[in-house]
Amino acid sequence: MACSKLFLSCLLVQLTFLFLVPEVAHGQGLKVGFYQKACPNAEAIVKGVIHEVMSVAPSLSGPLLRMHFHDCFVRGCEGSVLLNSPTNQSEKNAGPNLSLRGFQTIDRVKTALEKACPGIVSCADIVALVARDVVVATGALSYDVETGRRDGNVSILTDALNNLIPPTANITTLKVDFAKKGLSVKDLVVLSGGHTIGTSHCSSFSDRVYNFTGKGDADPTLDSNYIARLKLRCKPNDQTTLVEMDPGSVRTFDVKYFDLIPKRRGLFTSDSALLDDSETKAYIDLQIKTGGSTFFKDFGESMVNMGRIGVLTGTAGEVRKVCTKVN
Repeated sequence: MACSKLFLSCLLVQLTFLFLVPEVAHGQGLKVGFYQKACPNAEAIVKGVIHEVMSVAPSLSGPLLRMHFHDCFVRGCEGSVLLNSPTNQSEKNAGPNLSLRGFQTIDRVKTALEKACPGIVSCADIVALVARDVVVATGALSYDVETGRRDGNVSILTDALNNLIPPTANITTLKVDFAKKGLSVKDLVVLSGGHTIGTSHCSSFSDRVYNFTGKGDADPTLDSNYIARLKLRCKPNDQTTLVEMDPGSVRTFDVKYFDLIPKRRGLFTSDSALLDDSETKAYIDLQIKTGGSTFFKDFGESMVNMGRIGVLTGTAGEVRKVCTKVN
């Protein structure tokens, strides 16, 4: 009854709210050049630090890219993966995150930005900008990163366990979990192409090589010669050895990852699973046939899409002074 005399006005407000809700959850408030006035050299400062880091530690490119994935898929892209916990109960203490590297690089970038523009650039935006700059440093096309994220103040170990997609995921799990984050099937296969750089611990795929069905067997979908090579590199229960995800071009961002998949040399079950869906398989076939004609552009677009997941903007959250702890 309260709306009877102002029906049209109430209806308009309700419809406006309905249309705004999804945007709040997926990127509203972000824009390219967010810091143009408050910290005009912000992106140049990030790029400069990453250039220095890559010149002496190029192996950090994969881990720093992966850090952005692991941040966005848990509570959204709000820097919660960076927070420390006095009781070791934050996201970075979860099993899937124990192998993350590059936290000191994020801290180094933050220190440089705080010196130039105190209290302006969020840690969440630093993670996104660093991810772009490391892939560009390894050969990818540059892309515009939307900024304006704010930092969260909650980081819970179990959130990481419940939201990070395991390397053992099949295509159904992959599609469902990406859809939950507002990402498409195309985003799934494109972002999987990020495995073109970086390494993995043997423990992430050892069951495929030594004990696939619990009977001491190997995954029959893996190439037998590839299995033999992996066994030379990884002994049973090896927890420390690193293996290239894209052998031969581990530090070069290219399309060779897609060449490996139909040859049954995808390192993870989740890589091989891309052959089990018509859309993801068609994308792989296209990149192989055309020499990666659209992959570099597509990757930038999908990274932007991922960078919108669950962001905090406006007055939500905070801008941390130190990335490892809340203000």
